[in-house]
Amino acid sequence: MPDRGPAETGSQPPFGPAAGIPVGGVAVLGVPFDGNSSFLRGPADAPALILDALVSPSGNLCSEHGLDLETDGRWRAVPPVHADQSDSQRAIEAAVRSLLASGLRVASLGGDHSVTLPILRAHAERYPGLTVVQLDAHPDLYDHLDGNCDSHACPFARVMEEGLVARLVQVGVRTFTSHQREQAGRFGVEAIEMRDWQLDALVAEHPVYLTLDLDVLDPAFAPGVSHHEPGGMSVRDVLGVIHRLRGKLVGADIVEYNPRRDLNGVTAMVAAKCLKELLAGLLDGPGGPAEAGRS
Repeated sequence: MPDRGPAETGSQPPFGPAAGIPVGGVAVLGVPFDGNSSFLRGPADAPALILDALVSPSGNLCSEHGLDLETDGRWRAVPPVHADQSDSQRAIEAAVRSLLASGLRVASLGGDHSVTLPILRAHAERYPGLTVVQLDAHPDLYDHLDGNCDSHACPFARVMEEGLVARLVQVGVRTFTSHQREQAGRFGVEAIEMRDWQLDALVAEHPVYLTLDLDVLDPAFAPGVSHHEPGGMSVRDVLGVIHRLRGKLVGADIVEYNPRRDLNGVTAMVAAKCLKELLAGLLDGPGGPAEAGRS
């Protein structure tokens, strides 16, 4: 049975305008857009379902380091960004920029991985010298895919071309094509392929943004993604990366959950678990409350 008392079963975390979040807090922003998906649609439905899983009475809102997100007033889920194909990047960038300008950090829920490009455009303005840690089965470095330069297979080619980040570290990749290897070399991308990966602390001297594509996980742990790529991480592996991250975490996103391929909501719960640990890292650092001297 979950460690949740009867009085807690119906309780909910805060949802509403960003105005209620204190400076230094975290806004959870839904980005329900999948217009740049190359294979299947469905990730646009993800943000609301991840939030539903987060507050499911089957569990609780405590992170593994002891931060109780149910009672912590430093975060809130804010209204999602709604954008069509023609203005998606502009709308997403504007929404994130506004939240950052209010002194907040942003944890975004996609959507396909193309949403990370406008999110990083906003972060790059506020955090020069940004390091991006990308957990992903795919490098997403295509110059274009099927004639679409904004495809979810291309965002990090655009990120590097625009000079938005100082360092891009890709972890868990297991689908490099020759073209994408050339792109990685061209842009100086640091790739830790899944075949070589070992759990260790990722160290960054600059502010860190973490982007989590759920297909970094083996399909056994996350069937609800569009592109199943066997041989990936376990949920514990991903949590280990989050917990061992060394650097100031200033933003994060979770992308590519496709509910249309999920089984019994398993992947939604995985995404919600990762979100809890990312929120704890954004609020109190990767070590959580224990790192700040709290039990």
